[in-house]
Amino acid sequence: MTTSSEAEVVPLPPGTILRGKWNGNNYRLEKLVGLGANGQVYLATSNGYYKCALKLGLEAAELQGEANILAALDSSEKKRRPFLLDVDDALFNGREVPFYCMRYISGVPVNAYVQEHGSQWIGVIGYRLLERLSQLHEAGWVFGDIKSDNVLVGDYGKVELVDYGGMSAIGRSVRQFTEIYDRGYWSAGSRAADSAYDWFSVGMLWIHAVDSKRLMHLTKTLLPQNRHPSELMKLVRSHPRLKPLERWMEKAFSGQFADTKDAARQWRETFQQSPANKPAAGQVPMWMASLFAATVVLSLTVAAVWIFQ
Repeated sequence: MTTSSEAEVVPLPPGTILRGKWNGNNYRLEKLVGLGANGQVYLATSNGYYKCALKLGLEAAELQGEANILAALDSSEKKRRPFLLDVDDALFNGREVPFYCMRYISGVPVNAYVQEHGSQWIGVIGYRLLERLSQLHEAGWVFGDIKSDNVLVGDYGKVELVDYGGMSAIGRSVRQFTEIYDRGYWSAGSRAADSAYDWFSVGMLWIHAVDSKRLMHLTKTLLPQNRHPSELMKLVRSHPRLKPLERWMEKAFSGQFADTKDAARQWRETFQQSPANKPAAGQVPMWMASLFAATVVLSLTVAAVWIFQ
């Protein structure tokens, strides 16, 4: 089990060429996009044009474990484009360095997206995130390390998760986590991989996105024995953008949803009932509107969906 932190390693300069020892593929490292507890992630190009995310590992066994998880995920989600593209070793400065390549996903971290486009997008982004997590949970996986940098948002609130290599099979221990998003850190449960672990982290994601200053102050001033979801709920109840989420947050922090589909359904209902969190007219594309319309028909809801208002 590892916690997410910046690795103390020297990044490779842009333009560095890596050649796979076994598969023979060449990769040009364009820029560093992430440092983790167990490696470096680069935007890379292959054959001069194909973009991918290339992860160099610090430990071969750990990196191989992540690649195996991605391969298992691809096998269980055959309708989606594969995440894992290549696994190999490269010779660099006389040393053999393990790496794997993943599908490159464009977007900006959720915190940055909300800061630029406004907190009215929390409804759309949160629903899409819970939808994706529901798919993972049904396939037998818990994402675990949910945090702003691992939730990328594209145009119109389209959501993609990144860094799937830290996922854990349901019933095992969470392999990777970030402390402030971790329910164990807040004395809210164990670090066993279950759906509720991800629900807790999703709640923390939105507190961090909307009220990061007070959250950081809380983590610095609370003694470990005083960390508890009740302290987090004080932030929720006293912030105008988080207050409408109070009931949802309480259930997320105590693991009280029936499943992740139920969490997504209650999230949608929360925003249907909360005018303060609706996007302005014309901000949401037709494909997203259609998504919510279909959901309403299937659930036999006769009320108008907030996304159309």
